[in-house]
Order: sequence, then C-alpha cells, then structure tokens
Amino acid sequence: MTKVLSGLRVLEQGTFITGPAAGMLLGDLGADVIKIEQPKTGDPFRAFKGGLYSPHYQTYNRNKRSVTLNTKEPVDLELFDELIRSADVYIQNFRPGAADRLNAGAERLQKINPRLIYCSISGFGPTGPAAARPAYDSVAQAASGFLGLLINPENPRVVGPAIADSLTGFYAAYGILGALHERTITGRGRKVEVSMLEAMTHFNLDAFTHYYVAGEVMGPYSRPSVSQSYVMKCHDGKWIALHMSSPDKFWQGLARAIEHPELFEDPRFSDRNGRIEHQSELIQILSSIFSTRARAEWCARLEREDVPHAPMYDTSEALEDPQAKHLELLISTQHPKMGEFRTVRPPVSFDGERTKEIAAPPLLGEHNDEVLGPLRAALEKTSPTNIAGSRRFDG
Repeated sequence: MTKVLSGLRVLEQGTFITGPAAGMLLGDLGADVIKIEQPKTGDPFRAFKGGLYSPHYQTYNRNKRSVTLNTKEPVDLELFDELIRSADVYIQNFRPGAADRLNAGAERLQKINPRLIYCSISGFGPTGPAAARPAYDSVAQAASGFLGLLINPENPRVVGPAIADSLTGFYAAYGILGALHERTITGRGRKVEVSMLEAMTHFNLDAFTHYYVAGEVMGPYSRPSVSQSYVMKCHDGKWIALHMSSPDKFWQGLARAIEHPELFEDPRFSDRNGRIEHQSELIQILSSIFSTRARAEWCARLEREDVPHAPMYDTSEALEDPQAKHLELLISTQHPKMGEFRTVRPPVSFDGERTKEIAAPPLLGEHNDEVLGPLRAALEKTSPTNIAGSRRFDG
C-alpha cells in the first residue's frame, strides 16, 4: 500500500456517508483513521439484518480502526481528549450544534490541540434559515439544482447512487488536505467546513455557468444532446453506450460500423447542429439498427472503427472486463472474523505503484484494547480515582 499520508492520525466521528467517506479517502492514502462510535450501536449505517456489518457500512469504512466512546461520560471524555491531543485531523458530520453537545466542538478541541485540522460537514451549512433542516442525499441533489438534470420527465423518479453524500466526502477530504499543507507553513490548525448544498452546487458548476453566461436553464437532455451521447439496446438485450462528441471522424466510423454510410448524408444528421436538433429522430433510427446484432459484435465493429463506446455494464460485469482486470481494480483481503472482503482499489497510483493492500472495515469497537488500552492505563496512573473501576471498552 502506498502510504503518502503515513504518520497522519485522523479521528472520524462520522455516520452514514459524508464523514465516513472523507475518512476513508484519507485512510486509502495511508492515514491512521480511528473511527469513534457510540457503544453498542455504532454508526447507524452498520445495522443490517440484525447485525452491525452492512454492505452500506462496509462501502465507506475500510482502512480504519474502530473504538467506542460516549463523550458525554467523563471517563470516555478523558480518553477522547487524549486521542485529540495525538490527532492531526478530526472529522464529524453532525447537525449544527450537535458536536458541542457531545463535547466535540471546534473551539474546545482546538484549544486542546491548536494544530488540529477540524472538519465539520453539514447538510445546509452551519448558519442560515435552512441550517437546522435534515439533509440526505436526494435533498441536497434537489436543492442544488442537480437532481433535475437526472430525472427523466417521462418517468419521474429518483435514480442512481448517493452522489451528493459521496461527493461531499470528497470535497471534505480536499479541504482537509489543503489545510494540512498550510499547517506545514503556519504550524496552526484550521476549521474546515463544507455542506452538502455547497458541494453539490459546485459539482453542478456547468449548469450554473450556462445559466449565467448564456441564459440557458439546462435540463436532463441538455448535455447528452450537445455531447451526442447515446445508449442502445442490442439484440441480446444488453446495452451499449456511445459518446460521439463533434469530430466528424467518429461519425464516419459509426456509419461504417453500422453499414449505413448514407445515414449521415441526410440533411438532418449531416452536421453537428443538425444532429443536436434532431437527436430524438437519430436515436430512433440507431435503436432499430443496434437491435439487430448482439452487443459483443457491436463492440468489435465499433472498436475497429475507433468509435468512442463501451458496453453498459452492470456491477456483476464491470470488473470482469479485460481492461478492469489489467488495472487490478478488484482487490480483496481477509477480516479475522467476517471473512473475505472484496472492494475496488483506490484509483490513484504513485510512481506507477497501485494501492492493492487494504484493511477490511472494522467491527464495532474492534480496536478498543489496541487504541484505548494504553491511554486508559496512562490515565489510571495519573488520576486513578477517575478511571479505576470504569467500564471495560467492549463496544
């Protein structure tokens, strides 16, 4: 594992996706990420079929250690504060005000450790008329104007994965890395704040730029029309995607692949503007052609003609593709109790070295003895009346 963040200690007191995703990204780069969870229940994302190791939880919590602390209890708070003294980064994604109630507000923690990078993730920001509102993925997508670009008006329903949650985690990690770089110069920590609304409006930058520059309110078909993107169902029921863009050579190659050189002599489709204006008609024509052959045959034909395309895989197919296998995207490890854990490796290589070694997501409180044991022993020596007889850290 390429550990470019080796030696960095991150405390993540996150739940669901945004906070855990930020912690995972730093862990993927080699940081020592300690996930602080509530005793007995832990991250609510853990719950699954009577257990505490759900697929959702596993997705965002590899490369971490788990400890359980209730920071409202004096004994646990002492241990928490000791962890803060040794930390470089602290991440939480509570609603505004909740961190202070848990004795984990930025002012208090940075007084304990002035070098601490404190990251606070929220739904709508720390202040303002919407600050106290609950925010989840589709809420943030909708408020940012992004969801409207995904909804098919002919079948209006929410589709796809938790884009806003995951992206907010990426933006949080991006802010943390910037603050860490500044700390090498100033020696001081920072409070890094990002909300799901801010993250998604920034991710939706293209739509806002079109509106403020050209007065265009983009819809779900705006970009696919301009980029000339298509999905086609093949004879075997499998799908293929095309991204034709504007170079004429791609269209000439497509004409040869589908054996219809006359198609793009039609005035409706002979140039880019015509293809954009008449995309619906072109979709109907291409759909009837692609329905005559199996996907594998179309892929072979398109590849010979250098046409930008890919099979539209589902998750059972994507990592079996020869290129995915060549890149070693699927990796695995063993958890001592939960067995094999398979996942997608981090995508960034350093000096040609891919990160293929990972730690499986931890059980709740799996590392209590390892992480908290030494701290507890040290505190018992300095204040035995406070620590002695306290509960054992068993989650």
